[in-house]
Amino acid sequence: MKILICGQNYAPELTGTGKYTAEMAEALAAAGHEVRAVCGPPYYPAWRVEEGYSAWRYRREQRGGVRVHRVPLWVPRRPGGLNRLLHLGSFALAALPALLAQAWWRPDVVMVVAPGLMSAPGGWLLSRLTGALAWLHLQDYEVDAAFELGLLRGARARRAALAVERALLRGFDVVSTISEKMTQAAARKGVPGARIVLLPNWVDADAIHPLDRPSAYRESLGIAPHQKVVLYAGNMGAKQGLDVLMCAAAALAGQPDIVFVFCGNGPARQDLELHCAGLENCRFIELQPTDRLNELLNLADIHVLPQRGGAADLVMPSKLTGMLASGRAIVAMAEGGTELFAALSGRGVAVPPEDAEALAHAIRRLAADPAQRAALGAAARLYAVSTLSAPVVLGRLEARLRVLRAGGAAAEAEPAPRAELTGSGLRAEEAE
Repeated sequence: MKILICGQNYAPELTGTGKYTAEMAEALAAAGHEVRAVCGPPYYPAWRVEEGYSAWRYRREQRGGVRVHRVPLWVPRRPGGLNRLLHLGSFALAALPALLAQAWWRPDVVMVVAPGLMSAPGGWLLSRLTGALAWLHLQDYEVDAAFELGLLRGARARRAALAVERALLRGFDVVSTISEKMTQAAARKGVPGARIVLLPNWVDADAIHPLDRPSAYRESLGIAPHQKVVLYAGNMGAKQGLDVLMCAAAALAGQPDIVFVFCGNGPARQDLELHCAGLENCRFIELQPTDRLNELLNLADIHVLPQRGGAADLVMPSKLTGMLASGRAIVAMAEGGTELFAALSGRGVAVPPEDAEALAHAIRRLAADPAQRAALGAAARLYAVSTLSAPVVLGRLEARLRVLRAGGAAAEAEPAPRAELTGSGLRAEEAE
């Protein structure tokens, strides 16, 4: 099968959507499909184009068995509001000719990964010109998230943006997303149920696994054996609610046995470092290479996953899969009734979003209870292996693609996959 994937973010980005898009493309190529990708140069989460790449040139490269077409895009220094829209629009415009140039190749499937949704019309047009299956994969609902988080404002603008989004979603043959709540949102936005597919993010449970020794990062960061490490690793942006984590660190500054480590880059890092400058219990390190990710995640005695309340169920944090697979305790900000809350039930601790006092209390309690940390970590690891491992999720995707392509329009009559919350976790299954 010929599969064309269009996604703004792609490897060698180490976090976020680009990581998953590249892993998906390479897994499909390894399964014997001919795969091409149209994407931008790597820039995330630092919001600057990596050395060796250009923001203004088209280029081709071969990566992991995938033919990658890089297109220009504008990368703002501060990606908020209008700047973010211009950023997304620049990729959509630059990607359009690269997509249409693939018409001669005649792909069987055109998959658009959002964000950014602005490139969806180009992917849809190519699919209609070539007779390909049009698949839209949503890593988050960027329109809803932008207004909920205050990045964009105005009731009239919101109504217009949601109307455009609704029309785009309904135009695709398949719309997939990464959580059950997000599939329900797709249905509310008018996507027929038979076209909706649950495709959760996955983890390489062999590459990410519990270590039977202390992480090497403890020594390099000067962390004593008796100290408990609270680790945040990932993007530092508006959705993360890192100001709450900073307040929790300040509240626990008088406990010398608890150390916070912030690993990553993003637009919020500079302010975070500035406000934590006087806190001796905080360490900052750059985003680490993939081959050191397991060592990094095992640095944590407690993983923390802060999140803005307005982003609940609009996004499912991609970093969660690695946390689960590492077999360490997790404290996350999640309201009851959200999917993140359900996913952590019995495998972690959930506290209300933007409640620094509750976050500090949960960290303090877990730091003093090694048995509870071990029990939560073991349950998290079991869930990651049984439900979120890459072979399970990507194997289901590959099988679904074959069925849909073979069945054509008749495949729409099949029931959509459902997600069941069982005693062992959120399990995606094909409906019978």
